[in-house]
Parts: sequence; C-alpha cells; structure tokens
Amino acid sequence: MRDAQNPDTLHSFTTHQNIMSTRSRIGLQLSDGSVISIYCHFDGYPEFNGVKLVKHFNSYENAAELIDLGDISCLWTNADWNKETLPETGPLPYSTRGEDCPPRLDKNLEEYLSEGEEYAYLFKNGEWICYHMHQFDDDKNPEIVEIPEVALAV
Repeated sequence: MRDAQNPDTLHSFTTHQNIMSTRSRIGLQLSDGSVISIYCHFDGYPEFNGVKLVKHFNSYENAAELIDLGDISCLWTNADWNKETLPETGPLPYSTRGEDCPPRLDKNLEEYLSEGEEYAYLFKNGEWICYHMHQFDDDKNPEIVEIPEVALAV
C-alpha cells in the first residue's frame, strides 16, 4: 500500500499478512572478492529495492552503512514494527525489535549467489548490479537484470 503523502514509501507492514514477500539479498563486494551481505524480506524486485538502492545507497559508504544494519525487513518504509509512522523513511532492521541478525560473509560471488532469495543485489565498482535468481526454476542460473532508471530528485 502506498502512502498518499509520500508515494515513494511502501507500507509493507499494514498488509503483510495478506501479501507474499519478494525476498532479496543485498551485498557489498570487498577488495578481496568476498561479499558481505544482508537479507531483506519485503519488496526485493528491481522496480522497488533496486530503485531504492540506486537512489539512496549509491556509494560505497552508504552501501556499507546499510550492510552494517544487519538483516532488514524492508529497505524503505516509514512504518515501524507496531505500524506507527516513523519520523524518517528508511530501512527497518530486525535489530530494532531485539533480533541479532548480523551481515553474512561469503568467500566469493559464486557462494553469495548460491542462496535462495528471489533477487540478489551487489554493489561493485561503484554501482548496483541486480541478479534474478530464478529461485523456482532449477534449470536457470542467476542472470543480471536491469534496474529501472530513477529520477535524480529525492
């Protein structure tokens, strides 16, 4: 459900009992080729999480700060766990409700892409790359898909 005053925000928590999640993994490739990443439960498709990553986390420093949060329920929301409106829009980490969900470290890209989320994002060489994981089709390997272009205005 979109917020009428801020259509850029999705209130996943107001309807989460009635919708299926599009799960994703969001990673940052380190200088040794390893990948540190977090799980994101909602809105993992490129038209939402991909656009939000490009628009709001498009630097190494911003990507690293996002990964430091640990696993998240939603990448971009203004609703908290009790469905109350937060003062700022942004990620909703599981740690804010007391869960310990630290980032995961994979030794390389192949290991990073071996998990079961529907999409995987990787910040590498100053840009976000999106992989469609074809989770429900064993005959397909992960493939790079385009992240829709975004307007520069916030």
